[in-house]
Amino acid sequence: MLKRLHFRTVTIRVALVYLGVFLLSALIVSGVIYKVTETFLDRQAEETIVAELDGLMSHYNRGGLPKLIQVLGDRTETAHTTDLLLLADPAGGRVIGNLPAMPAVTPDRRGWLSFRAGTGLAGQDDAPPDGLMAMGIVRRLPDGHKLLVGADLGEWRRFRSQIVQSLFWSFTVILAISAVGGLLVSRHFTHRLETINRTTRKIIDGHLHARIPRSTSEDELDRLAANVNDMLDQIEDLMTGLRHVSEGIAHDLRTPLNRLRGQLEMAVIETREGDPTRDMIQEAIAEADRLLDMFSALLSIAKAKAGYQQMPLVDVPLSPVLWRVVELYEPVAEERRIDLNVRVDVLAVIRGQEQLLAQALANLVDNAVKYTPEGGRIDVVVTVGKDAGWTEIIIADNGIGIPVEDHERVLGRFIRLDWSRSTPGNGLGLSLVDAVTQLHGAKLVMEDNQPGLRVRLCFPPAPATGTGRSQQDLIGNGYPDGQQTKG
Repeated sequence: MLKRLHFRTVTIRVALVYLGVFLLSALIVSGVIYKVTETFLDRQAEETIVAELDGLMSHYNRGGLPKLIQVLGDRTETAHTTDLLLLADPAGGRVIGNLPAMPAVTPDRRGWLSFRAGTGLAGQDDAPPDGLMAMGIVRRLPDGHKLLVGADLGEWRRFRSQIVQSLFWSFTVILAISAVGGLLVSRHFTHRLETINRTTRKIIDGHLHARIPRSTSEDELDRLAANVNDMLDQIEDLMTGLRHVSEGIAHDLRTPLNRLRGQLEMAVIETREGDPTRDMIQEAIAEADRLLDMFSALLSIAKAKAGYQQMPLVDVPLSPVLWRVVELYEPVAEERRIDLNVRVDVLAVIRGQEQLLAQALANLVDNAVKYTPEGGRIDVVVTVGKDAGWTEIIIADNGIGIPVEDHERVLGRFIRLDWSRSTPGNGLGLSLVDAVTQLHGAKLVMEDNQPGLRVRLCFPPAPATGTGRSQQDLIGNGYPDGQQTKG
């Protein structure tokens, strides 16, 4: 789960933001609760002390100092009392009480003082330890004596500590529940977003029929999926119509072009040798052939682009297809004294369409032969890919090459670089290779061969077909003499 819920994902960041806001709110509420409780406890302590002081002053007013001393004596003899009492003479000496002396602190403007209770409570065996925090109030009597009434804050502080612990554990539980809830919500939305991403990736790879699945909740993501699916339906209809129009135009134009070419060939036969008209007719035939090749390439690209929907894929052994393509161009290479080398390191079978695959390989070999100077070298290799189970076809030459910044651009239709315009071609060869590569789920990689161009076609492993035929049965020898290398 942690691998999928990466902290850079939007859902995790949103969950963390909401978690932070929720925890901040809980922290503020906890602080308010603690502050209100602390204020309440302080007020309760003050009210208790004031009530005790008023009671003692009432005894003093009725019976004078002796009565007050008697009451203080009774009060200080009570076990486990939390009251702090002290009567001091005008000189500050202790008269009676459970404090050893008057605290040496300055009262605030209301007469209240906070102090530590010295050496314990006099007259009690279980007096609290030194340093007991206490608060009290001092009242000066008419005869000059000072009466201190206070209370130790031990019980109050223990109660505060329990409140703090309760708030801490409540905050911890809230944090744990919020974190788990945030992760679960984030995981749910991440799963749905990943479903959308996988579907869009399929569409990018050519599965125009793929659609985003919807749930029964009819929430925002479902409405988004419905809108995207409607948009994809319209795009697919437009693409299908455009493809049908393109194929129809190509088919309709091929027929008159073939008829025109046949008539031009008849005209060549009827003209005499040396007649200037004959040369012009032959040039017209060459142009007609170029147009026919262009329409054939356009139809092949259309087939490859629509391959996922229309074209069944079968097991295709690579070696025989490659050998047939190389044998087709061997005479041209020998005529130009180009060293055409073939090496098959691995006998591989891919899942694909043999005719389109052969045409794509022929385009790559044709480009290599066309743009490699006389006396150059072309290497055609079938080898194990860099990824486990993958197979690569490498076609490398030491010719003109293609600048790195143009590697992506030359895959477009009718794209020809300036230096290539003097050679025959229509700018559709690499576009067809790219379309066929996508049809087979492969990767097309162009690299600088220093000098020349190095093209890698990386094919994924073929899935099991359940036909019962072995790989060797499908491949055969791959070459009439069973050779694996030819130079």
